[in-house]
Amino acid sequence: MASSSGTSSGSSFIQNSGSEEDLQQLMDQRKRKRMISNRESARRSRMRKQKHLDDLMSQVTNLRKENNQILTSMNVTTQHYLNVEAENSILRAQLSELSRRLESLNEIIAVLDANNGLVMDHNEPYSFNFAQNDIMFDGFNVTNSWNYLSANQPIMTADVLQY
Repeated sequence: MASSSGTSSGSSFIQNSGSEEDLQQLMDQRKRKRMISNRESARRSRMRKQKHLDDLMSQVTNLRKENNQILTSMNVTTQHYLNVEAENSILRAQLSELSRRLESLNEIIAVLDANNGLVMDHNEPYSFNFAQNDIMFDGFNVTNSWNYLSANQPIMTADVLQY
């Protein structure tokens, strides 16, 4: 029996060693599958990250383009605003100057009325001939009366005409 037990223990050792080799091969195969699976998963993860990075870069490019368009629009609008402000300032200065001239003309008419002893209806239209620089009031040439006015009246300074 001793010999049979030795043989059976030898064959069980061979069987165990075959099982161990099969087990080792199975474990190696599982390990390789896991490794391949992990590599594939890592590759997919890298691809997702790269796609996300590409999407973000595209978004940055689009936002920069939009930002440049907004800045250009703001610059154009600011320039337009400055032009309108400058024109408005000029128009205000012209309005002020024309108001002073009108006031001066009204004062001249009042002086002429007082000196001529005429009572005129000031609702009558005034006219100004730009070609000849003549100011007409009810058919009376006020421009030719400047000499008469200056002989009888003191010279007015600019301080009198300012408000």
